[in-house]
Amino acid sequence: MSTEQELKEIVRQKYSEIALQDKESNMSSCCGSGGCSTEVYNIMSEDYTKLEGYNADADLGLGCGLPTQFAMIKPGDVVIDLGSGAGNDCFIARSQTGATGKVIGIDFTDAMIEKARANAEKLGFNNVEFRFGDIEKMPVTAGAADVVVSNCVLNLVPNKRNVIKEIFRVLKTNGHFSISDIVLEGTLPENLQKAAEMYAGCVSGAIQKDEYMNLIKEAGFDAITIQKEKQIIVPDDILSTYLSAQEIADFKSSGTGIYSITVFARKPNCCTPGSGCC
Repeated sequence: MSTEQELKEIVRQKYSEIALQDKESNMSSCCGSGGCSTEVYNIMSEDYTKLEGYNADADLGLGCGLPTQFAMIKPGDVVIDLGSGAGNDCFIARSQTGATGKVIGIDFTDAMIEKARANAEKLGFNNVEFRFGDIEKMPVTAGAADVVVSNCVLNLVPNKRNVIKEIFRVLKTNGHFSISDIVLEGTLPENLQKAAEMYAGCVSGAIQKDEYMNLIKEAGFDAITIQKEKQIIVPDDILSTYLSAQEIADFKSSGTGIYSITVFARKPNCCTPGSGCC
Protein backbone atom coordinates (compact mmCIF):
# COMPACT_ATOMS: atom_id res chain seq x y z
CA MET A 1 0.00 0.00 0.00
CA SER A 2 2.49 2.61 1.21
CA THR A 3 5.73 2.85 3.12
CA GLU A 4 5.66 2.49 6.92
CA GLN A 5 6.11 6.25 7.36
CA GLU A 6 3.32 7.03 4.90
CA LEU A 7 0.99 4.68 6.76
CA LYS A 8 1.81 6.36 10.05
CA GLU A 9 1.03 9.75 8.54
CA ILE A 10 -2.32 8.47 7.26
CA VAL A 11 -3.20 7.33 10.77
CA ARG A 12 -1.90 10.52 12.39
CA GLN A 13 -3.96 12.72 10.08
CA LYS A 14 -7.12 10.65 10.45
CA TYR A 15 -6.98 10.50 14.23
CA SER A 16 -6.16 14.20 14.46
CA GLU A 17 -9.45 14.82 12.64
CA ILE A 18 -11.28 12.39 14.90
CA ALA A 19 -9.99 14.17 18.03
CA LEU A 20 -11.75 17.34 16.90
CA GLN A 21 -15.22 15.86 16.45
CA ASP A 22 -17.76 14.28 18.76
CA LYS A 23 -18.30 10.62 19.59
CA GLU A 24 -21.52 10.37 17.57
CA SER A 25 -19.71 11.43 14.41
CA ASN A 26 -16.86 9.01 15.07
CA MET A 27 -19.24 6.14 15.76
CA SER A 28 -21.07 6.65 12.46
CA SER A 29 -18.49 4.46 10.75
CA CYS A 30 -15.48 2.25 11.16
CA CYS A 31 -13.47 4.94 9.44
CA GLY A 32 -14.11 7.61 12.05
CA SER A 33 -13.78 11.14 10.75
CA GLY A 34 -15.16 11.61 7.29
CA GLY A 35 -17.46 8.60 7.57
CA CYS A 36 -17.87 5.70 5.21
CA SER A 37 -21.04 4.05 6.47
CA THR A 38 -24.66 5.09 6.61
CA GLU A 39 -25.30 2.76 9.56
CA VAL A 40 -25.06 4.76 12.76
CA TYR A 41 -23.06 2.44 14.97
CA ASN A 42 -19.45 1.52 15.33
CA ILE A 43 -18.80 -1.95 14.00
CA MET A 44 -16.02 -2.67 16.49
CA SER A 45 -16.50 -0.70 19.71
CA GLU A 46 -17.97 -2.11 22.91
CA ASP A 47 -19.96 -0.51 25.71
CA TYR A 48 -17.70 1.13 28.27
CA THR A 49 -20.42 2.99 30.12
CA LYS A 50 -20.85 0.42 32.89
CA LEU A 51 -17.15 0.29 33.82
CA GLU A 52 -15.95 2.18 36.89
CA GLY A 53 -13.96 5.26 35.93
CA TYR A 54 -15.79 5.76 32.64
CA ASN A 55 -15.72 9.35 31.41
CA ALA A 56 -17.97 10.28 28.50
CA ASP A 57 -15.72 13.12 27.35
CA ALA A 58 -12.86 10.65 26.89
CA ASP A 59 -14.88 8.03 24.99
CA LEU A 60 -14.56 8.59 21.24
CA GLY A 61 -16.00 5.18 20.34
CA LEU A 62 -12.79 4.01 18.68
CA GLY A 63 -11.93 0.78 20.49
CA CYS A 64 -12.54 -2.85 19.56
CA GLY A 65 -12.63 -4.39 23.04
CA LEU A 66 -12.49 -3.75 26.78
CA PRO A 67 -8.85 -4.50 27.66
CA THR A 68 -8.98 -2.74 31.05
CA GLN A 69 -11.78 -5.09 32.08
CA PHE A 70 -9.45 -8.07 31.63
CA ALA A 71 -6.11 -6.51 32.64
CA MET A 72 -6.15 -7.51 36.33
CA ILE A 73 -4.93 -4.08 37.41
CA LYS A 74 -4.26 -3.80 41.15
CA PRO A 75 -4.11 -0.78 43.48
CA GLY A 76 -0.69 0.86 43.23
CA ASP A 77 0.12 -0.54 39.76
CA VAL A 78 1.89 1.46 37.07
CA VAL A 79 -0.14 1.10 33.88
CA ILE A 80 0.79 2.18 30.34
CA ASP A 81 -1.90 2.63 27.69
CA LEU A 82 -0.66 2.49 24.10
CA GLY A 83 -2.49 4.81 21.71
CA SER A 84 -4.32 6.46 24.58
CA GLY A 85 -6.50 8.79 22.50
CA ALA A 86 -8.69 11.03 24.64
CA GLY A 87 -7.88 8.99 27.75
CA ASN A 88 -10.81 6.59 28.10
CA ASP A 89 -8.83 3.46 29.03
CA CYS A 90 -6.44 5.49 31.16
CA PHE A 91 -9.24 6.83 33.37
CA ILE A 92 -10.75 3.37 33.79
CA ALA A 93 -7.29 2.01 34.65
CA ARG A 94 -6.88 4.82 37.19
CA SER A 95 -10.07 3.73 38.94
CA GLN A 96 -8.33 0.39 39.50
CA THR A 97 -4.83 1.62 40.42
CA GLY A 98 -6.26 4.21 42.79
CA ALA A 99 -4.41 7.26 44.01
CA THR A 100 -1.30 5.19 44.86
CA GLY A 101 -0.80 3.97 41.30
CA LYS A 102 0.16 5.74 38.10
CA VAL A 103 -1.22 5.66 34.57
CA ILE A 104 0.75 6.78 31.52
CA GLY A 105 -0.97 7.26 28.17
CA ILE A 106 1.15 7.38 25.00
CA ASP A 107 -0.12 8.79 21.71
CA PHE A 108 1.55 10.26 18.62
CA THR A 109 -1.29 12.65 17.77
CA ASP A 110 -0.98 16.15 19.24
CA ALA A 111 -4.73 16.74 19.15
CA MET A 112 -5.41 13.54 21.13
CA ILE A 113 -2.77 14.38 23.73
CA GLU A 114 -4.27 17.85 24.18
CA LYS A 115 -7.78 16.42 24.55
CA ALA A 116 -6.65 13.75 27.03
CA ARG A 117 -4.75 16.26 29.18
CA ALA A 118 -7.78 18.54 29.28
CA ASN A 119 -9.93 15.60 30.41
CA ALA A 120 -7.43 14.67 33.14
CA GLU A 121 -7.37 18.28 34.33
CA LYS A 122 -11.17 18.36 34.60
CA LEU A 123 -11.10 15.14 36.63
CA GLY A 124 -8.37 16.47 38.93
CA PHE A 125 -6.11 13.44 38.50
CA ASN A 126 -2.45 14.06 39.35
CA ASN A 127 -1.35 10.47 38.72
CA VAL A 128 -2.51 10.21 35.11
CA GLU A 129 -0.19 11.68 32.50
CA PHE A 130 -0.14 11.70 28.72
CA ARG A 131 3.12 11.56 26.78
CA PHE A 132 3.62 12.30 23.11
CA GLY A 133 5.50 9.46 21.45
CA ASP A 134 5.65 6.60 18.99
CA ILE A 135 4.77 3.26 20.57
CA GLU A 136 7.56 1.67 18.51
CA LYS A 137 9.93 3.71 20.67
CA MET A 138 8.13 4.52 23.88
CA PRO A 139 9.15 7.51 26.01
CA VAL A 140 9.30 5.23 29.06
CA THR A 141 12.22 3.65 30.90
CA ALA A 142 12.73 -0.11 30.83
CA GLY A 143 10.92 -2.13 33.48
CA ALA A 144 8.62 0.74 34.44
CA ALA A 145 5.18 -0.87 34.09
CA ASP A 146 3.23 -3.51 35.94
CA VAL A 147 0.57 -3.62 33.22
CA VAL A 148 0.30 -2.51 29.58
CA VAL A 149 -3.08 -2.08 27.91
CA SER A 150 -4.06 -1.04 24.41
CA ASN A 151 -7.33 -0.86 22.51
CA CYS A 152 -7.40 -1.34 18.73
CA VAL A 153 -4.02 0.30 18.13
CA LEU A 154 -1.38 -2.29 17.16
CA ASN A 155 -3.26 -3.02 13.93
CA LEU A 156 -2.58 0.63 12.97
CA VAL A 157 1.19 0.20 13.33
CA PRO A 158 3.04 -1.12 10.26
CA ASN A 159 5.82 -2.79 12.28
CA LYS A 160 3.99 -4.72 14.98
CA ARG A 161 7.09 -6.70 15.94
CA ASN A 162 8.80 -3.50 17.15
CA VAL A 163 5.84 -2.56 19.33
CA ILE A 164 5.66 -5.98 20.95
CA LYS A 165 9.39 -5.83 21.70
CA GLU A 166 8.86 -2.41 23.26
CA ILE A 167 6.05 -3.76 25.43
CA PHE A 168 8.43 -6.45 26.66
CA ARG A 169 11.08 -3.81 27.42
CA VAL A 170 8.85 -1.48 29.46
CA LEU A 171 7.21 -4.21 31.54
CA LYS A 172 8.60 -5.28 34.89
CA THR A 173 9.49 -8.93 35.40
CA ASN A 174 6.21 -10.81 35.83
CA GLY A 175 4.35 -7.78 34.50
CA HIS A 176 1.70 -8.45 31.91
CA PHE A 177 -0.36 -6.92 29.14
CA SER A 178 -3.97 -7.11 28.02
CA ILE A 179 -4.48 -5.83 24.50
CA SER A 180 -7.56 -5.69 22.29
CA ASP A 181 -6.86 -5.74 18.57
CA ILE A 182 -8.13 -6.74 15.14
CA VAL A 183 -6.77 -9.86 13.41
CA LEU A 184 -7.61 -11.88 10.32
CA GLU A 185 -8.22 -15.48 9.36
CA GLY A 186 -7.97 -15.64 5.60
CA THR A 187 -7.13 -12.99 3.02
CA LEU A 188 -8.85 -9.66 2.45
CA PRO A 189 -9.74 -8.67 -1.12
CA GLU A 190 -6.98 -6.65 -2.75
CA ASN A 191 -9.00 -3.42 -2.90
CA LEU A 192 -9.64 -3.57 0.85
CA GLN A 193 -5.97 -4.26 1.54
CA LYS A 194 -4.93 -1.19 -0.45
CA ALA A 195 -7.51 1.25 0.92
CA ALA A 196 -6.04 3.95 3.16
CA GLU A 197 -9.43 4.51 4.83
CA MET A 198 -9.70 0.84 5.69
CA TYR A 199 -6.21 0.97 7.14
CA ALA A 200 -7.09 3.90 9.39
CA GLY A 201 -10.35 2.13 10.14
CA CYS A 202 -8.48 -0.80 11.70
CA VAL A 203 -9.22 -3.40 9.01
CA SER A 204 -6.57 -3.55 6.31
CA GLY A 205 -3.69 -3.13 8.78
CA ALA A 206 -4.67 -6.30 10.60
CA ILE A 207 -2.47 -9.38 10.23
CA GLN A 208 -3.22 -13.08 10.47
CA LYS A 209 -4.24 -14.26 13.92
CA ASP A 210 -1.57 -16.97 14.01
CA GLU A 211 1.12 -14.49 12.98
CA TYR A 212 -0.02 -12.05 15.68
CA MET A 213 0.16 -14.70 18.39
CA ASN A 214 3.57 -15.90 17.16
CA LEU A 215 5.01 -12.37 17.36
CA ILE A 216 4.04 -12.30 21.03
CA LYS A 217 5.63 -15.69 21.68
CA GLU A 218 8.81 -14.80 19.78
CA ALA A 219 9.23 -11.65 21.89
CA GLY A 220 9.63 -13.85 24.99
CA PHE A 221 6.20 -13.64 26.61
CA ASP A 222 4.53 -16.58 28.29
CA ALA A 223 1.05 -17.39 29.67
CA ILE A 224 -0.32 -16.18 26.32
CA THR A 225 -4.11 -16.37 26.39
CA ILE A 226 -6.98 -15.07 24.28
CA GLN A 227 -9.31 -13.60 26.88
CA LYS A 228 -12.12 -12.69 24.48
CA GLU A 229 -12.82 -13.07 20.78
CA LYS A 230 -15.66 -11.85 18.56
CA GLN A 231 -16.19 -11.67 14.82
CA ILE A 232 -16.44 -8.26 13.16
CA ILE A 233 -18.96 -7.98 10.33
CA VAL A 234 -18.27 -5.12 7.93
CA PRO A 235 -21.58 -3.72 6.60
CA ASP A 236 -22.25 -3.90 2.87
CA ASP A 237 -22.41 -0.11 2.52
CA ILE A 238 -18.79 0.07 3.64
CA LEU A 239 -17.70 -2.85 1.46
CA SER A 240 -19.45 -1.37 -1.59
CA THR A 241 -17.13 1.64 -1.47
CA TYR A 242 -14.26 -0.66 -2.42
CA LEU A 243 -15.78 -3.82 -3.91
CA SER A 244 -18.27 -4.70 -6.63
CA ALA A 245 -21.39 -6.68 -5.78
CA GLN A 246 -19.74 -9.86 -7.06
CA GLU A 247 -16.57 -9.16 -5.07
CA ILE A 248 -18.66 -8.64 -1.92
CA ALA A 249 -20.39 -11.97 -2.51
CA ASP A 250 -17.06 -13.69 -3.12
CA PHE A 251 -15.59 -12.14 0.04
CA LYS A 252 -18.52 -13.29 2.17
CA SER A 253 -18.27 -16.84 0.84
CA SER A 254 -14.47 -17.02 1.09
CA GLY A 255 -14.37 -17.95 4.76
CA THR A 256 -12.21 -14.93 5.60
CA GLY A 257 -12.93 -13.66 9.08
CA ILE A 258 -12.15 -10.35 10.78
CA TYR A 259 -11.93 -10.75 14.54
CA SER A 260 -11.54 -8.60 17.62
CA ILE A 261 -9.39 -10.42 20.15
CA THR A 262 -8.24 -9.46 23.63
CA VAL A 263 -4.88 -11.09 24.37
CA PHE A 264 -3.12 -11.53 27.71
CA ALA A 265 0.58 -12.32 28.08
CA ARG A 266 3.18 -12.11 30.83
CA LYS A 267 6.84 -11.13 30.87
CA PRO A 268 8.53 -14.05 32.65
CA ASN A 269 11.38 -13.95 35.11
CA CYS A 270 14.32 -13.88 32.72
CA CYS A 271 16.57 -15.51 35.30
CA THR A 272 14.45 -18.65 35.25
CA PRO A 273 15.99 -21.46 33.15
CA GLY A 274 13.86 -22.22 30.14
CA SER A 275 12.01 -18.90 30.26
CA GLY A 276 13.15 -18.16 26.72
CA CYS A 277 13.94 -14.50 27.36
CA CYS A 278 17.40 -14.57 28.89
